[in-house]
Amino acid sequence: MIDNREQGTGNKYIELTTPLVDKDVEQLRVGDRVLLSGIVYTARDASQRHIVEDLEAGKELPADLKGQVLYYTGPSPAGPGRVIGSAGPTTSARMDVYVRTMLELGVKGFIGKGRRSMDVRDDLKTYKAVYFLATAGAGALLSQHITAAKVIGYPELGPEAVYELQLDRFPLIVGDDTYGDDMFEREWPRWKR
Repeated sequence: MIDNREQGTGNKYIELTTPLVDKDVEQLRVGDRVLLSGIVYTARDASQRHIVEDLEAGKELPADLKGQVLYYTGPSPAGPGRVIGSAGPTTSARMDVYVRTMLELGVKGFIGKGRRSMDVRDDLKTYKAVYFLATAGAGALLSQHITAAKVIGYPELGPEAVYELQLDRFPLIVGDDTYGDDMFEREWPRWKR
């Protein structure tokens, strides 16, 4: 962990590099600002469904997910001179059904937008993992923190294929931590269930 303070702002950033371990996620609390570097994998609902099917069939998965972070995004094609197009987060709730399986495979973090179910929050506690929020509507800006991208699984899914992304100080906020705390309940209590 690197605790940076930008001059004059007092803003704290925690810098992490994948793959993550328990110690990395245990230090994080809801609202922490994180700059994430290293390899992450994209995985939306269609690709996660394929991962689950391949797992059940005993097939090899596109990547070893132990310690990894999954980013819920479907990037647009790269423009001239770019490694990737816009790569903003998609709504995470529809991926909730796959979270436990991904955690059992060793995933330590998820990146998306929107709140997660109570079951997901409980699973994050059990498996020591976190949910990061990326800024919605800023896919073009976020893509500037992606230095390499390649499809590694299910290319027939187009933008929902599994991509391996190399991140460089990708800006995130901890939305759900491994202690059961939730950003949406803390910041917007009127949304409590």
